[in-house]
Amino acid sequence: MSFGPFRDDKGTFMQDLLNVNPRAVIEQISLVRCGYGSNIELFQYSSPDQTNMTPKNSDIGGYHIAFYVDDIKAAKDYLDGKGVKTFFGPFPVNEGPAAGQAIFYFLAPWGLQMEMISYPNGMAYEKSSPIVLWSPKYPAK
Repeated sequence: MSFGPFRDDKGTFMQDLLNVNPRAVIEQISLVRCGYGSNIELFQYSSPDQTNMTPKNSDIGGYHIAFYVDDIKAAKDYLDGKGVKTFFGPFPVNEGPAAGQAIFYFLAPWGLQMEMISYPNGMAYEKSSPIVLWSPKYPAK
């Protein structure tokens, strides 16, 4: 679902509410529902002081969004087939507490680095931990 545009004609609302330039405009808001998990809002802004530099994951303020998928190879093939820039992988994690994962990263059209992750048989830490951090099989727990 998409909405837009949203602008502040009074001059300070956007600054006071969102800590952005008072003349910033939200051109579009898209809502993405991820099964029974998260609902993610994606905002497209225009602003007089906007920079065009996406931080890397390793930068201060850098981040990414990860999506769990049941079939990571099918997810990679789908994105590749759509011409999305994908990176190395799927990479299987075979050692340490995250063993059991397979991951790959890709770029959203606006440059945000994103991740696909799958661990259909769980991760190694789950065998000895009394707490499971999150399970795609039981997202409400």
